[in-house]
Amino acid sequence: LVFIFFLSLPEYAEFLHCKSKKFTDFDEVRQEIEAETDRVTGTNKGISPIPINLRVYSPHVLNLTLIDLPGITKVPVGDQPQDIEYQIKDMILQFISRESSLILAVTPANMDLANSDALKMAKEVDPQGLRTIGVITKLDLMDEGTDARDVLENKLLPLRRGYIGVVNRSQKDIDGKKDIRAALAAERKFFLSHPAYRHMADRMGTPHLQKVLNQQLTNHIRETLPSLRSKLQSQLLSLEKEVEEYKNFRPDDPTRKTKALLQMVQQFGVDFEKRIEGSGDQVDTLELSGGARINRIFHERFPFELVKMEFDEKDLRREISYAIKNIHGVRQ
Repeated sequence: LVFIFFLSLPEYAEFLHCKSKKFTDFDEVRQEIEAETDRVTGTNKGISPIPINLRVYSPHVLNLTLIDLPGITKVPVGDQPQDIEYQIKDMILQFISRESSLILAVTPANMDLANSDALKMAKEVDPQGLRTIGVITKLDLMDEGTDARDVLENKLLPLRRGYIGVVNRSQKDIDGKKDIRAALAAERKFFLSHPAYRHMADRMGTPHLQKVLNQQLTNHIRETLPSLRSKLQSQLLSLEKEVEEYKNFRPDDPTRKTKALLQMVQQFGVDFEKRIEGSGDQVDTLELSGGARINRIFHERFPFELVKMEFDEKDLRREISYAIKNIHGVRQ
């Protein structure tokens, strides 16, 4: 689910798949998300890489793009494929591998942080922790006498951008249609009244997370702009050079045809070599091909074919002797 937030008036939302319709009731937005999910993936917990794009215009949001990715499923249920875990991981990696994005590694407080799939995957693509922000949820559901203070103070598993704690609505609150403003007030009250968190209440909660995301994403984009500009300039120079080559292009020029033919032959040679070495862009998962097939024939089939051959040893020795003498020529 791709959310694109715009700070503006009036307040409404629109989907890419039904762009002509403006939603002013956000309960209808939730229902449309559920309906579109069922249309794309079916009603039995299927998954799809096709995103649902939602734009939200409101005076209560900050300019931000947020991509909500599925949690990792270990055991397939319903219509989910057997390799559901790997499919979801691949889908997540496609998004979090982008250098221009920030990663929100969301982990429930009642789970051991060392076993967090979110933090583990974030570390795979961001080993220095330059793009990762930790988000700790379900702080209100921790066992009595326990808290996540060390985590939120960035002492247990430190991240450069730190951790932010939030308290979301429960399923009971959602079913009971608890108002968002009431939920934010309850979240604020929780942090102010909890002895382990009251000293950092101003750095906790959903509103603070929104501000931090907006500020840090702006800073991150500013930091990555020089490399992006350099990359674009390099691509522009390459395209300008290619355009320059075609300025005096004449389709009937025989030298052009010869050059094009040579380029195709050279490219065929490169592709053939990659196929033999097994270093091509595409890997066949259905059968052995290219160099792997040659290797198998040479090491598995060829010895048996040699054994099956019938020959006269005396004639063979004579032929080998002539062959050795002939390859030496006048040097023998």
